[in-house]
Amino acid sequence: MNHYSPLRYPGGKGQLAGFFKKLLRANRLCSGQYAEPYAGGAAVALALLMTEHTSHVHLNDSSFPLYCFWRSVIESPESFCRRVSDTPVTPRVWAEQKRVLARPGDGDYVGIGFAFFFLNRTSRSGVVNGGMIGGKDQHGPWKMDARFGKAGLIRRIERISDYAGRISLYNMDAERFLVEIVPALPEKTLLYLDPPYFEKGQRLYENSYAPDDHRAIAGFLQTHANHPWIVTYDDCEQIRALYARRQGLAYTLNYSAQRHRVGTEVMFFADCLRLPEEPLGLSVVAPAGRT
Repeated sequence: MNHYSPLRYPGGKGQLAGFFKKLLRANRLCSGQYAEPYAGGAAVALALLMTEHTSHVHLNDSSFPLYCFWRSVIESPESFCRRVSDTPVTPRVWAEQKRVLARPGDGDYVGIGFAFFFLNRTSRSGVVNGGMIGGKDQHGPWKMDARFGKAGLIRRIERISDYAGRISLYNMDAERFLVEIVPALPEKTLLYLDPPYFEKGQRLYENSYAPDDHRAIAGFLQTHANHPWIVTYDDCEQIRALYARRQGLAYTLNYSAQRHRVGTEVMFFADCLRLPEEPLGLSVVAPAGRT
């Protein structure tokens, strides 16, 4: 799998990029635009953009530190890459970056974005509020720089910056983004939602959701969305119930942010989308929702 994003996320969605490419071709959406209300690591968006399957991507996330990271990569890549190159990967620096994120109002956007990036790459499972890889005494089998290969990360950042003119960034609540930004996008736009997990969201994400939040997003998509959409979730009965009338699939993903394991997720589609006839490129285990 090609690695386009410099960020680590639990259950990274880069594994879905091949499926999205086939879906775009099957629905004649290639060369259109693409929007993510929950951008996170933006792995699918970057894969589609860099392989010319989409002409422009719109990345939104409600996390201000994450937004600062993406803004730094787009607007100040040279300054950001210098920080990546020059900053020692030590427990002392890890503690300094934690303090930066604790007081984001005191820093500039590059400093805040770098603090997020540093902690994402050096914390267990990429969770910035998690513990340091290897522990504070660095006696674990993996040290904190195990996921901080500077040369490779700098190459990824520089490559993204080459596409800066084709990336729009937003720092909005997802529902506000859906209401205020998405309706004005071109008709030929695919909308992909990857909300916080239903069952483990509080442990994995800075901004988790309550059941009513998941219900509100499901209601908006199925009654007001004016673009073709896809939503992915952890597989649980509450989410299946919210999208029971939509076509969907259950599939497996390899999770390897901390330890390798296989997890099951679900994907639901707008009625206007049709699945590609060629092999999906997903390890499908069962239908989900309406078939």
